[in-house]
Amino acid sequence: MTFRRPARPSWAGRNYTLLTAAAVVTNLGSHGALIAAAFAVLQSGGSGGDVGLVAAARTLPLVLFLLVGGALADRIPRHRVMVGANALNCLSQAVFAVLVLTGEAQLWQMMLLSALGGTGQAFFNPAAEGMLLSTVSGEQANRAFALFRMSMNGAGIGGAALGGAMIAALGPGWVLAVDAAAFAVAGAMRAFLDVSHVPEREPGGGLLSDLREGWQEFVTRPWLWSIVLQFSVVVAVVGAAESVYGPLVARDELGGAGPWGLALGAFGVGTIAGAVLMMRWKPRRLLLVGTLCVFPLAMPSAALAVPVPTWALCAVMFVSGTAIEVFGVSWMATMHQEIPEEKFSRVSAYDWFGSVSMLPLATALAGPVESLVGRTAALWGCAALVVAVTAAVLLVPDVRRMTRRPAGMKAAGAAGSADAESPVGRLG
Repeated sequence: MTFRRPARPSWAGRNYTLLTAAAVVTNLGSHGALIAAAFAVLQSGGSGGDVGLVAAARTLPLVLFLLVGGALADRIPRHRVMVGANALNCLSQAVFAVLVLTGEAQLWQMMLLSALGGTGQAFFNPAAEGMLLSTVSGEQANRAFALFRMSMNGAGIGGAALGGAMIAALGPGWVLAVDAAAFAVAGAMRAFLDVSHVPEREPGGGLLSDLREGWQEFVTRPWLWSIVLQFSVVVAVVGAAESVYGPLVARDELGGAGPWGLALGAFGVGTIAGAVLMMRWKPRRLLLVGTLCVFPLAMPSAALAVPVPTWALCAVMFVSGTAIEVFGVSWMATMHQEIPEEKFSRVSAYDWFGSVSMLPLATALAGPVESLVGRTAALWGCAALVVAVTAAVLLVPDVRRMTRRPAGMKAAGAAGSADAESPVGRLG
């Protein structure tokens, strides 16, 4: 009897398969490592404030170097940037693991190594998003993006659960070592990406010129900069609610860390459900549907403000996870449709930069705001801000009117925005 290997779908080419598999490997390692880093700080005698310093040390270079990373990824082959970033993450996590396993880790060392990890991610993220967008084409782009995100989210859930179990059984050092190995494996996989289909970049006027071109591409598209501004607020307040207020509410009102862990797990399951939905559903009004699905992100903050019972909080988190995944796939499909291939990474860098730039400030201010107005009022404020900025974005005509184009038809520069009166830009 002859057994045949199941054929891949036509849209799941070699690059797409390698990118997805590598993303699964790194997410399995990194989600556990984020937990392990916090426990490593505590194991070394650090306080909760020290945990925050190590987390901030990772976030700050991520914000600072994103734009440079995006320009670099549009200047040299993106897979080289990805492999180089993976190598940096592998080395930094390996040294972190050795220090923790030998009991020699000091706070400044952990902050420095976390900063190196954040720097690697700053260069990796725009290159990876640009590579994925350039890999997918045709009618199945929506399905491809949904499957990619579902794979990443599923690996993240599994990685967090596995990492927690390993920390309990073996300690945080071994989880960090596994993460270093995961970066090594993923980097090796990404080294085999085929970039022959990507046209060579024409010589430009330098890094600053590339950044200006990316800025021009970004600022001349109202749908793009308005949603990035929206998410600079949404990411900040949701991050503050979930990283600061959520654990406190769980400790004081819900019975401890267990219920909060269940709620976060429900959110993760919701993201997978949203990805499954988007594998079958291709909404015509991409940004309208996606933006409407941002409103449910106000629900977790409101539920924590009440606070509702654990089962209700889990239901709210599931719905918000599903909704944000609908937005995420719609956003990737819009970027793929509207942004020229040679500028994917630079535009992605401005997107990432705008979206995460306020997160460190929001998490730092969460405690003082709670002291000033109280936790309940702070949580209601988080929910109100999500609703307000999302409603404001719906006032932008391009956001309401952007439609899905026929396969293979892309906008040509800023003139190809949603209100262009051309065959590919016609509004419904």
